[in-house]
Amino acid sequence: MPESRVPRRRRFLVCEPRHFAVQYAINPWMHPDKPVDIDLARGQWAELIRAYRDHGHTVDTVEPVADLPDMVFAANSALVLEGRVFGSLFHAPERRPESTAYETWFRSAGYDLSPAGSVCEGEGDLVPAGRWVLAGTGFRTTREAHHEAQEFFGVPVISLQLVDPYFYHLDTALFVLDEGYEANIAYYPEAFSPGSRKVLARLYPDAVLATRQDAMAFGLNSVSDGRHVFIAARAKELADQLARQGYVPVPVDLSEFHKAGGGIKCCTQEIRS
Repeated sequence: MPESRVPRRRRFLVCEPRHFAVQYAINPWMHPDKPVDIDLARGQWAELIRAYRDHGHTVDTVEPVADLPDMVFAANSALVLEGRVFGSLFHAPERRPESTAYETWFRSAGYDLSPAGSVCEGEGDLVPAGRWVLAGTGFRTTREAHHEAQEFFGVPVISLQLVDPYFYHLDTALFVLDEGYEANIAYYPEAFSPGSRKVLARLYPDAVLATRQDAMAFGLNSVSDGRHVFIAARAKELADQLARQGYVPVPVDLSEFHKAGGGIKCCTQEIRS
């Protein structure tokens, strides 16, 4: 274990939860009859942005659009690698207009963008992990989109089958701890099919394994800069595991966003130059 893990400054794209609400149900977490406390949500989101900036990260914002209550979940908008953007095509019709709003931002910022031709929900299911991109399927993003991403970026894509509807996106069941050739991850094994579990065990023999309790607390919907891990405040056992591995947990409470099936990573799109 490294005596001192070194953070790398990141650039994030986020969207203020000005219009955040649970108006429909497209995953098991969403119950429109349970209202969102919008003031609490905005305060929690502001704490996340403050934590990023306090740790030296750059944060850009895209203007929220009325009637798009899930636009706050910026991670689903695209995958950005080496300054190139692979856009999204949402599974749910309610979210499809979000793609246009984010594409407008990326194009105006001068990025080369390729819209997805198959259903693809950005970093929700496409997770860069060192030598390859880990890619989730089973509930949202299709395998066809995995192939498109590989052709667009020229990076090997490893398809993983999700089997638990509570972990409908890859970024709810897995996150990357370190970058580089020997990247490591944390994940919840039971979110994956038996074959995908074997793939992950083979690729990442030293991975940090989360309990269901911490996974259900959105502990795996985390963001790591290589040293600091911005993690759900309720995922205490996972935070303790990470601390023993030399990481520095930074607890952030985004519990109001759990009502929509989202957390820290869901609210965070990383722009990789």
